[in-house]
Amino acid sequence: MTKPIRFNAFDMNCVGHQSPGLWAHPRDKSWKYKDLDYWQDLARTLERGIFDGIFIADVIGYYDVYKGSNYHAIHQAAQLPVNDPLQLAAPIALATEHLGIGITASTSFEHPYTFARRIATADHHSKGRIGWNIVTSYLESGAKNIGEGGLRRHDNRYDVAAEYVEVLYKLLEGSWEEGAVVRDRENRVFTHPEKVHEIAHKGKYFDVPGYGLTEPSPQRTPVLYQAGASGPGKAFAAEHAECVFVAAPTKSVLKAYVSEIRERAAAAGRDPKKVLIYTLLTIITDETDEKAEAKFKEYQSYVSRDGSLVFMSGWSGIDFGQYAPTDLVKKVETNAIQSVVEHLAGGDKAWTIDELAQFGGIGGLGPVIVGSPSRIAYILQEWVDDTDVDGFNLAYAVTPDSFEDVVDFIVPELQRRGVYPTAYKPGTLREKLFGDGPYLPQNHPADGYRDIEAVKRREAAARGDAPVLKTVKG
Repeated sequence: MTKPIRFNAFDMNCVGHQSPGLWAHPRDKSWKYKDLDYWQDLARTLERGIFDGIFIADVIGYYDVYKGSNYHAIHQAAQLPVNDPLQLAAPIALATEHLGIGITASTSFEHPYTFARRIATADHHSKGRIGWNIVTSYLESGAKNIGEGGLRRHDNRYDVAAEYVEVLYKLLEGSWEEGAVVRDRENRVFTHPEKVHEIAHKGKYFDVPGYGLTEPSPQRTPVLYQAGASGPGKAFAAEHAECVFVAAPTKSVLKAYVSEIRERAAAAGRDPKKVLIYTLLTIITDETDEKAEAKFKEYQSYVSRDGSLVFMSGWSGIDFGQYAPTDLVKKVETNAIQSVVEHLAGGDKAWTIDELAQFGGIGGLGPVIVGSPSRIAYILQEWVDDTDVDGFNLAYAVTPDSFEDVVDFIVPELQRRGVYPTAYKPGTLREKLFGDGPYLPQNHPADGYRDIEAVKRREAAARGDAPVLKTVKG
């Protein structure tokens, strides 16, 4: 029997996120990405559909691999222009009561000390509904524009990410004890200083000596999302992520990925069923199969071939503009998203460049399913039963229509079948997703940083540092 199916909305603070060219469709409103009312209206729609959350992707940089320039990225608005995702958290939180808000932020482009304050502030403002999508970034243009000359090598970026989250755990889990903030008006004590600790982090990539700047937010550490699909990415996800996103072009690829993530999580001492895995998918639906197929054909007529190959080239690091339309995609070693190349060049299908452009025209690297509510519901249940995936990260063809169609057609059909929630659970995002407490569980690596003084003693001993005696003036 199909386990409960979960939905996230996959969006980005830009035009035409995963479907290049469809910004020109007369009903598409992604050009309103600059307007807060667009995001608030969309969030209300998603909450009406009891989506787990809205997952807001991001890139720092631009796509300039295709034909060796960013001309087509600019021309077709292929994730350019793009605005900051974190600034959407507050307006979405104001417009909703339950919807989770997943924010993408890269460990390559922002210092963990300042980011810890920004993400904790958002968690405060949303009353504990924030998730952080941990990415290491794949665009060379982003690294060049902040003065780094280029990206670190792929595996090394995950070494940085591992230390980055360690710093965040120290700041968000260990720096401020439970009960540090008392707001005691009678005795004129807001916070007990002895319960706020410097973290004294001295690492390979970061030195962070001092205190966390924020008092503990409702979740302390936000819900942790991660989308790595390479070997290092899967290892990182298995150790740290609570929700994992994957873009699997076929069911067989997805089944193998889900199985591997659960096995790795169990080996890391975590409950593999408490790692929720969502796969990228685009749904085109209407009252009947015929109407849905007609809608899909209409959408296809707006696809930008150049825009699709801009994305495919940027994600893979391979300039597909240098090949003939009938050439096959071949595996090339790059510094971009390694799993993209592995799936397209080493999977169970041989892709020509034209097939790749057509596949990526709507929904990016995820499949597109088309049909009536009953047909779509059957397919979703089949995917869950056959792969053990937990849910679907839904991209749009045309926004907000694609999301409204899912809420109005698919959600009621799944509810009728008893495989979709009819109400939200109470509490923070973590409590809604897992039914446990608001904080990361004890079998998560973050738990090892909650006694920060013990951590400091252990790390100082490992470095061979002499103990430092402090005199406190009273």
